[in-house]
Formats: sequence, structure tokens, C-alpha cells
Amino acid sequence: MDFDTFKEDLAKAVKDRLELIFDRKYSVETHTVEKMNQSYEALVVKPEDGVIGVNIGIDAAFKEYSDGRSFDMIVRQIASAAEHALDNHPAFDLEALTDYSQMKGKLAMEVVSAERNAELLETVPHKNMEDMAIVYRIVLDSSSEGRSSILVTNKMLDNYGITAEQLHADAMSIAPEVRPAVIQGLSEVMAEMMGAEQAEMLGLGPKADEPIFVATVEDKTQGAGILAYQDFMDQAAEKLGGSFYILPSSIHEILLVKDNGQFDRASLEKMVREVNATQVAPEDKLTDSVYHYDSQAKVFELAEKFEAREVAGKEKDSLISDLKAKKEEVSKAPKKEDVAKPPKTKGGEAI
Repeated sequence: MDFDTFKEDLAKAVKDRLELIFDRKYSVETHTVEKMNQSYEALVVKPEDGVIGVNIGIDAAFKEYSDGRSFDMIVRQIASAAEHALDNHPAFDLEALTDYSQMKGKLAMEVVSAERNAELLETVPHKNMEDMAIVYRIVLDSSSEGRSSILVTNKMLDNYGITAEQLHADAMSIAPEVRPAVIQGLSEVMAEMMGAEQAEMLGLGPKADEPIFVATVEDKTQGAGILAYQDFMDQAAEKLGGSFYILPSSIHEILLVKDNGQFDRASLEKMVREVNATQVAPEDKLTDSVYHYDSQAKVFELAEKFEAREVAGKEKDSLISDLKAKKEEVSKAPKKEDVAKPPKTKGGEAI
């Protein structure tokens, strides 16, 4: 059975099973779900007398079927997952969702790769930030078990009757208040992950000379969005004591590395590429780039641009120094009228 046949047969079988067990009508359709950093095939399951449905991914189910698992077992698994999701989804006030004045206070910002999400970005309001894009979410619920949020789309903007500029301005004001940035030294973060006793044994904890910091938000979900906060760069510069590099650890957190000469752009870029390739799930990947914040010039940019700007600045300073030296040399040279003139002669004799 190929994938197209599998998903059509699965949709019908899941619908039949749900209606048989729960004695109510269901709508079960196949759909390609477009999300930031990924897209996947899913069954959209919704009670016909309800207003909320759930997406159940089926790519993994097809792999299980291809590996030999019975079709009937997969139908049971998908139907159970769908019913559980429908019974346990957060309570949504659908009327409130259509009222921007109520949703505005739940705005959050997220940064994603502009290149990897080019197609989806055409459907959502966004602002470019080097090779990333800032997008906006409405956070409906957040707990230790997870977070429920809705990506703001162009269609939602039209329904709200607001502009992308207003959305951005509101998010810039509200997001840092409801989801403030958290900046901790890497050693401190590792100590928290290991527990106090083990951290003490390994000598981990806050360091006065910490070279690397982790920045995210309190729930550590899509925390890289703090890059878009108006005061984040200066807040981080104060914490690190000056300029720094930014490494996109994932869409959930970033690493800040002091620009103190211990690290260079090439080695940092190599580190980011290797970690992204081996440690970060594709859906959580931000970019392979390294960024830099110049705390003196107050400029955030790709690290390669910073390097080029530094080289251009040094070349300009060198040129100015050469011009100054040349000017001083010229100013010290004897002027024409100061050069001794030989006496005029007539007939070979001085007169």
C-alpha cells in the first residue's frame, strides 16, 4: 500500500472506529499541516457537532505500517490519540479569539529562519531580522505540561482590523512583560539541570568570569524570540560586560558568548553547524549563522558583517593616518619662497 492509499484508508477506518465506539458523528480528513520549520501529513479529526478539531500526524504511522505493524493496530492507536486530544484540549473561548482587544495581552514573538519558512511567511505578518524573521503568536495556555498558542496569520489581521505595524508595536510592548528574558551563565544552567548535589561535586555554579550565557524565557518555549525585544541587546551587554556573539542554539534558546578575543567567528560558526546537525531536532532548528552585537555602536548584525565592518573601519583609520602623516610631511617641507635663490650674474660676475 502506498502512502496516498494508506492515508485515505486510515481516515475512513479511524472515522468508522470513533463513530462505533462513541456513538457520534465525526469528520476525519487528510491535510498537510504547515508549521514553522516543518510540514507534515495529518488526519484532522473533529466531532461534527463540535467546533474544535485536532491534528494527528500520520507520517510515523505509515513508517510503522511499512515496518510490519498491522493496519488495525495503527487505526486503534490513531483513534485513541484523537479522542484523548479532543477530551484534553485547553478550554478556548472562541468568541474571545476573534476579539483583538482581549487577545492583545497574550502576544508573544518568535524568531525563525526566513529561508526555511519562506513559503509560510507569505501567509503571516512578519519582520525580517538579518536572515531570520520575527513572527507573532497568541499564547492561550502555558504550563509545565506544555504550551498552546496560535500563529497570527494575515487572515487574522484582516479579521481583527489591524495593521502589521500595529501588531508589531503591541507585541514589542507586551511580549517582554508577559514573557521576560532570562539570562543565566552556562555553568549555572548546567548546575540546575544536574541538581544541587551533583553540581557541587563537579564544581558547577555561577562564575564571576563566565564567558558563555544562556538566554531564553521562563517556560523555555520558543525563547529565541527575545532577540526581537527592544531592550534585550543592551540588557545582555550589561550582563556580559560589553559586546558579544549570539549563537542560535535553537528556536527555544540562544547562547551569548563574550567578544573578548577568546573565540573567533569561524570556530563559532563551525560549532553551530555541528550542533545543529547532530543535537537539534529539525523542527527546533533556528539557523546556522552566528550573530554579533556591538555594544558601542549598538548594532546587531551577522557576525560576518561585523567582521567586514571592522576591517573597513581599520582600513579607513589606516588611510586617515596615512593622509595625516602625508599632510604633516608636506607642512614641514620648505616652501618655494623660503628656498635660497642664487645671486643674479652679468657677464659671469655677480652683481
